[in-house]
Amino acid sequence: MPQKTGALKFVILLGLVSLCADATYEGARSITGAYLEVLGASGTVVGLVAGFGELIGYGLRLAIGYISDHTGKYWGITTLGYILNTAVIPLLALTGRWEAAAGLMMAERTGKAIRTPPRDALLSHGASQIGRGFGFGLHEAMDQTGAVMGPLAVAAMLYFQGEYRNSFAILVVPAVLGLLVLVVLQIIYPNPSDLEVETVENQGEKLPRIFWIYLGAVAIIAAGYADFPLIAFHFQKAGIASGQTIPIFYAVAMGVDAIAAFIFGYLFDRIGISMLMFAALFSALFAPLVFFGDTNLALLGMAFWGIGMGAQESILKAAIAGMVPKHKRATAYGVFSTGYGLSWFIGSAVMGILYDHSMTSLVVFSSATQLLAIPFFLWVKLQGDTSTSVSEPIANQNTL
Repeated sequence: MPQKTGALKFVILLGLVSLCADATYEGARSITGAYLEVLGASGTVVGLVAGFGELIGYGLRLAIGYISDHTGKYWGITTLGYILNTAVIPLLALTGRWEAAAGLMMAERTGKAIRTPPRDALLSHGASQIGRGFGFGLHEAMDQTGAVMGPLAVAAMLYFQGEYRNSFAILVVPAVLGLLVLVVLQIIYPNPSDLEVETVENQGEKLPRIFWIYLGAVAIIAAGYADFPLIAFHFQKAGIASGQTIPIFYAVAMGVDAIAAFIFGYLFDRIGISMLMFAALFSALFAPLVFFGDTNLALLGMAFWGIGMGAQESILKAAIAGMVPKHKRATAYGVFSTGYGLSWFIGSAVMGILYDHSMTSLVVFSSATQLLAIPFFLWVKLQGDTSTSVSEPIANQNTL
């Protein structure tokens, strides 16, 4: 088949795998914060559990990225990660203590850590043929479509049965479907790297300097981005939304995420990293609306939260594909994810503590970090715009 047609088909099928996986674990995550509150956890515990899960998940990606590039077993490692990422979700139906639920939440994050660096490297090969921003944006749009479907299914189960455990159990359906598509995809595309013609100059074993500057900007963003379990905890405690409607709030955010990712990805291929500056401005607005607002303002805040997440899950990764040669890309994604996750953990822990002591301080901390990242993105833009396509290689960049 023509190269671009084959690449587009590959991105769509991989997006379908992510759609099913996100329907599974995002459906669960839409109620885990509220579920922990029902099981007796405090705001500090919720913040620490969310942050520690991200720390484990993102920290592990450093080693997984290196192993993926070193062994070349991208498909095998990706498959292992997807199995663990989705298999633990139905087990939440069997928990009766917040400690057990927290352990399964962290196990799910571990599975996501294992599959993400090699999956993103595989995706970058297909995206290189159709536009990196468009490819990653399309994948994120499909990914977040699943993240809408999952919470809505959970909300329906809660509405008709009023029980958290049954809501977790129903998520076994998308988990199994996604794994079946993944097996088929590996048969059709055993070597996805063949889809990409190398466009980034090989600069030895070191990652380019611009990558590290970029990572600093992203780490600042991550530190102030409240994880949804803490937001759901607030909604439950403040009476902004009930256990039955909290998943709908999350579904709205994921729907906005999908649309924003697709639009930002398309525009990224045309105007570059400036799109991340606009995204940071939007995401700076979510915290005051979510934590200070009534139900309507909180819903608007979740829309802004979704815009920021759409940018983080799509064009942040698309930019890296334009900075790093393909034989080091899983390593770069692993390093990127580790820095992002460490910053997310620190920020989540801080915001969990601030929630119990000063809501105003939490909001100021969250919004200020989003705005602080903008000068760093501008620095990256001045160093050399990363919005290159396959015909516009980045070359002659200094390395550290």
